[in-house]
Amino acid sequence: MMLYIIDSIRTNNFHGEQMMGKIRTLWENASRKLEHHQNNVYGVYNDYESDYRGDYSLSIAMEENNGEAFIEITSSEKYKVFQVDKTDEQGMFKTWSKIWKQEEIGLLERAYTYDFEKYGPNGEIEIHIGAV
Repeated sequence: MMLYIIDSIRTNNFHGEQMMGKIRTLWENASRKLEHHQNNVYGVYNDYESDYRGDYSLSIAMEENNGEAFIEITSSEKYKVFQVDKTDEQGMFKTWSKIWKQEEIGLLERAYTYDFEKYGPNGEIEIHIGAV
């Protein structure tokens, strides 16, 4: 799957100053470019410094060629998929917390190559975690 990057940032879940503001601004800027987009949109996590506690890059991407750069996610990579409860205002946070907990207790061994959130045009959200 070729994903074309709309915009990217570098941040950290726990130590990045104004992390939520940076992510919100990233999505707001990308949303303007996606205003009439009717297909899947992706939040792609990569270039991990270490694990989920370290710095990483977050890119907003789509499958059409409207960006200047691209990310290739190969079908040979293994992913564990988590469904986000879109009816819960905290659904995204709760799903990421579940992923981190599974990693902490040894139920999920992450590859730390590419992880991505897939936002469907119907409102469905899936988080795909690269697994070993």
